[in-house]
Amino acid sequence: MNYRVTHSTRYTYSKPVGVCWNKACLLPRETLQQKCLSSTLQITPVSSDVRERKDFFGNRITHFSIQSPHKELLVTAISEVSVFPPANLFSTEDHSSWESVQNRLSASSNHEVLEATPYLHDSPLIKGFPLLADYAKPSFPTGRPLADAVSDLMQRIHHDFTYDPGVTTIATPLSEVMTSRRGVCQDFAHLGIGCIRALGLAARYVSGYIETAPPAGQERLVGADASHAWFSVYSPTAGWLDFDPTNNQRPMEQHITVAWGRDFSDVSPLRGVALGGGKHKVSVSVDVARSPAKAISFQSQRN
Repeated sequence: MNYRVTHSTRYTYSKPVGVCWNKACLLPRETLQQKCLSSTLQITPVSSDVRERKDFFGNRITHFSIQSPHKELLVTAISEVSVFPPANLFSTEDHSSWESVQNRLSASSNHEVLEATPYLHDSPLIKGFPLLADYAKPSFPTGRPLADAVSDLMQRIHHDFTYDPGVTTIATPLSEVMTSRRGVCQDFAHLGIGCIRALGLAARYVSGYIETAPPAGQERLVGADASHAWFSVYSPTAGWLDFDPTNNQRPMEQHITVAWGRDFSDVSPLRGVALGGGKHKVSVSVDVARSPAKAISFQSQRN
């Protein structure tokens, strides 16, 4: 499936900003199921200092600065992406018990297994506490295959927690999310990751987009989509397995990956420092639209 994704962020300031330095994580990466056909970052006012690099996790990071007075900053990422469904999603997965995966993660010196180590431990926005393991355990009985256990956890989060964008912010701790049983996709991804790490397994946060459909009989509203988040769990045999608790589904062709890290703090779409500006407002517009199929050449890579 081919998509054109347009993600615009507009900052408006009550007073002029003299200079700002910014870091954007908005350009999609390539994965085993995804090819980035083209991508561009449009910045207004125009920046004369734009640099792209790969971060520790392999994400595409763009640094830029604006060194002239301005009262508005507009950053728009436009990307053409082709997404492929995982081949034989369930038949090729590791059917080893979750305990055996846990043991391999703690004892193996294999290079690929060691690369999962950063995702085993607490991170800035996901701090472990006993209730996480308590909530996870019913999904992880002795001997249950890893993918089955995580699928059950995903389903429980979906049914036990209510999607409510007015309750939390990105700074809301997981303990409050568990108490209120309400939140948004970032909260549910963080919750799944915290539960999995509490059992000695590796999980990472994935940021991106999901194609959404308008209500029956209504036209699609341009710019009305939003960023999305889900989580992945590491299997030494099958690699990283994706789970979307917000929608209670395994990501397929409708999920578009931008970046991954330990939690949201590693993949924040846009952050920076501004001198001046007074008070500011932020508005975000996201549009995910299907685009015509294109002939591509793509060699799969391990993600």
